[in-house]
Amino acid sequence: MTTYNETAVLEDHPIPASAHALPSQAGPREWLGLALLSLPTILLGLDLTLLHLALPALAADLRPTSTEALWIMDAYGFMIAGFLITMGTLGDRVGRRRLLMIGAAAFGVTSIIAAFSTNALMLMVARAALGVAGATLMPSTLALISNLFADPRQRALAIGVWATTFALGMAAGPIVGGVLLEHFWWGAGFLVAVPIVLLLLLLAPVLLPEHRARKSDRIDLLSAALSLAAMLPVIYGIKEIAKDGFGLSTIATIVAGVLFGLLFVWRQRRLADPLLDLDLFASRAFSVALVVLLFGLVAVGGTMLLVTQYLQLVAGFSPLVAGLWMGPPALAMVAAGIGTPLLARHVRPGFVVAGALALSVFGYLMLTWLKNDASGLVIVVAGFSLAYLGLGTIAALGTDLVVGSAPAEKAGSASAMSETVQELGASLGIALLGSITTAVYRQTMQSRLPDGLSPEVEASVGDSLWAASAMAQRLPVGLLEDAQSSFITGFNTAAALSAATVAVLAVLAGVALRKIPTLHAAPQE
Repeated sequence: MTTYNETAVLEDHPIPASAHALPSQAGPREWLGLALLSLPTILLGLDLTLLHLALPALAADLRPTSTEALWIMDAYGFMIAGFLITMGTLGDRVGRRRLLMIGAAAFGVTSIIAAFSTNALMLMVARAALGVAGATLMPSTLALISNLFADPRQRALAIGVWATTFALGMAAGPIVGGVLLEHFWWGAGFLVAVPIVLLLLLLAPVLLPEHRARKSDRIDLLSAALSLAAMLPVIYGIKEIAKDGFGLSTIATIVAGVLFGLLFVWRQRRLADPLLDLDLFASRAFSVALVVLLFGLVAVGGTMLLVTQYLQLVAGFSPLVAGLWMGPPALAMVAAGIGTPLLARHVRPGFVVAGALALSVFGYLMLTWLKNDASGLVIVVAGFSLAYLGLGTIAALGTDLVVGSAPAEKAGSASAMSETVQELGASLGIALLGSITTAVYRQTMQSRLPDGLSPEVEASVGDSLWAASAMAQRLPVGLLEDAQSSFITGFNTAAALSAATVAVLAVLAGVALRKIPTLHAAPQE
């Protein structure tokens, strides 16, 4: 059995076009390599949403506070987003395949630790470590796809598959989580990574080429630290405002994050080899496409969390049934992921994105009509299916819009930015919309709490719906229904914010991206 032991070297100067008439065509081995690279890509998306359905069971076991629960949910995505560009540079130095295998091994070990966590803090740390390991996987997979497929048409198809598999992983997370929770404990979902990691480590030397630069760029650790110092305080501040309102310490935390962000930008402009090439933002198409990806995923990521909580804590479904009800939205996303690139051959991509996002707006508006009655399930499934239609569209076309609007020599930086904003958007949505829903819930429940409750019960019911559900047997008659109604009020508020945000994105895409040409099929040779 032969293996890819050769090291592909990036030359300082491009190879003249006359060096070869046509790029080599990928064969079965390369397509098998793509299938192998799709496994960690699906896993990354899966881990981003796998805990949505497990949160009630996790809460009953580990008893996290509402803030700890949100950190458990989104620490993974935040750390991926913070380290993506750094790990992309590291891959150039040590080799993309090598970094992929090191990161996969770390991901597998950390997943086992997360699965058997005994308290909320341990799980929070494990999720953060999973994010760092996951950050090694995403840029490595996309870069290796570029090495496997030299033909531009085949490479475009392969990148489309790559983008779709990540979105499919996100969609499958609640379903897989529901199936596992039906038979195992909440930590079983993390163990899904173990066989995938073992298969990747076994087959990567056979199916994947090594790739590293002859002249490695110096990794600027200060830039990596500044990017984290900018992002994490701002997100923490958002959580604290939702929990306790505005305070001097909270505002100071957010201001500190903004200042670190300015320092990060200043440093990137002074470095010869920056972690983030800011010149890319001079392209309006590049910047607008990133904005659509970022805020589109903010709306979807946060709404997904609320939908899964509704299905379990209000509709009363088991994790398995709740996961199955997430199937129709997943099918809508797959249909959009397959159909919109075909439509974009005849209709300009900006208009395709704008139209899909307009349908998503109607879906979010449907969720603002949600009430605690028999019609709730239909509204949730139909509304979220339209929201997922928008997700499928931006997942399929977003990466192509970002990479295609950047100069060819900067395609690597553009790809890293696309990955970063998608991870950050989904995680930020969980934090922001989850915090808004929690804040509205607490404010609404204050007037509904009866006298005579024990301090423990009053604290739990006043904190969140999942905390109230954990002690449902100890609640007075009707109080759990009041808690469910308060949660739905918060859900309505978050959905209204999502609808307004996505409406702005639809207009922005239709106007700013209107000049991007259609995606014509490649001419026959």
